[in-house]
Amino acid sequence: MASSWRRTLGNVRSFVSNSMGGLKGGSNLASWVVAGTLAYYLWIKPSQDLKRQQQEKAALAASEADPYRYVETRKPIPDPQVTGLRYGKRNEDRESKSED
Repeated sequence: MASSWRRTLGNVRSFVSNSMGGLKGGSNLASWVVAGTLAYYLWIKPSQDLKRQQQEKAALAASEADPYRYVETRKPIPDPQVTGLRYGKRNEDRESKSED
């Protein structure tokens, strides 16, 4: 009885080993790394890129179809302290002194 499960386990191990091309050790690992890398760049990445492009197109079409969407029509008002319209120490001066 004990030898039958050992034989079965041995058969499974040899089947797996043979299905991987009979490579053992480092060459086996290297071949799996190469195969995985090729699979990623040939199948997975293009599929993900295509999905991303389709989502971007759908989002753009949805935003263009909405007549009530918010559109910024005015430029933001710059900070008068930073532009020099108000006198005093600018943010840059305070930051450089705090670093020293």
